[in-house]
Amino acid sequence: PPPGDIRNCLVALADAEPLMSELFQFRFKDSGEFEGHNFGNLFILAMLKVTGDFEKAIRESSKILAIRGRVVPSTLKRATLVAQHADGTQTVGESNITQTPSRIERLYLQPEGAQATEDAIFAVENADAIVIGPGSLYTSLLPNLLIEDLSAAIARSRAPKIYICNVMTQTHETDGFGAFDHVNTIAEHSHPDVLSHVIVNNGHIPPNILAKYLKGGSIPVKADTEKIRALGYQVIEDNIINVADIVRHNPRRVSKLILEIISADKKRRPAGKKSV
Repeated sequence: PPPGDIRNCLVALADAEPLMSELFQFRFKDSGEFEGHNFGNLFILAMLKVTGDFEKAIRESSKILAIRGRVVPSTLKRATLVAQHADGTQTVGESNITQTPSRIERLYLQPEGAQATEDAIFAVENADAIVIGPGSLYTSLLPNLLIEDLSAAIARSRAPKIYICNVMTQTHETDGFGAFDHVNTIAEHSHPDVLSHVIVNNGHIPPNILAKYLKGGSIPVKADTEKIRALGYQVIEDNIINVADIVRHNPRRVSKLILEIISADKKRRPAGKKSV
């Protein structure tokens, strides 16, 4: 599997020295055989060659970065991401999909039948909460949910299943999408029960920052809350953004909302009932 998302998860959970995290995210820019390659990706691939096993390579990389928690691949099967577009064309490969302007109508894995890892299923079945997003809808989040036994396990779970909606649309992926469109796309590509809660932003983006995004074709994601509630999901609207030169989710505010959802769920459950 492509190591990029795995690398980002490892770095996000790393307790190692900041220099080590910077090293894992370093991308070679000088001309030469490594130009454009990311050091962290190369490291994980080298660890794969040494260990002979992708899951073991991740575990050993986790030790080096001294991460808190575990990073688990959703599948180990070789599969390619394919997008069916509104104009009838197909795009093969994640990087190509993000460069294609035609609207995506359907996303699927080729070949079909990718199975989830046992660790991924175990993690889902024993979770106090399952948090999906934020991230690129079609090229980061949905590929994991296209794995049928993984999305089925999430759908069966009685734990809160929380989707953190993106704040801005993404060019060539979610042009013109509101929060409802994000949620509905997830449900249509996997299972309606993979979500129970949706967190959407209602915070204000300053005009000078917004203007920069508009030039690139990106607009704020509309918080069309009532349409999402009509699908049967609980919706939490809040100001969940940090705004400096760019717009990003505020991790403290988002964490607080997630913990509040988990706490409310535990109070609602009968005593001794496990969230599986």
